[in-house]
Amino acid sequence: MYTLITHSAAETQAVAERLATLVEAGTVITLNGDLGAGKTTFTQGFAKGLGVTRNVNSPTFTIMKQYKGRLPLYHMDVYRLEDTGDDIGLEEYINGDGVAIVEWSNLIESSLPEERLAITIERVSDEERKLTLAPTGDRYVRIAKEVLA
Repeated sequence: MYTLITHSAAETQAVAERLATLVEAGTVITLNGDLGAGKTTFTQGFAKGLGVTRNVNSPTFTIMKQYKGRLPLYHMDVYRLEDTGDDIGLEEYINGDGVAIVEWSNLIESSLPEERLAITIERVSDEERKLTLAPTGDRYVRIAKEVLA
């Protein structure tokens, strides 16, 4: 596991933006943290790093939003689901031609691939966030190390 502290929303987005430059098609990133921890803020930075020009916001009520960038970005918020991600077709996006970012992924654990980059975001203060990166698989270990380099 790898941990870093960011001191502002902009710094959290910058970490995510750097991460986006390192990913390839088929990448799965899971985001967990309390409400207001910064999962969508992180995803906004990630989208910017992929070259997405649209406004990125939480897909809480739509479950998934798709954005066009260097790679397609599939931004999922599965807060309203129980462990049924495969029943509504999320698997095709998780195993698709783009990058899947899954907020509240702990709720659909059995629908996720074993190899992925799991990120937990914790609120330290109003501005500071603790990001814990837990990569599973060689590709994700390499990516996590490069983000922190």
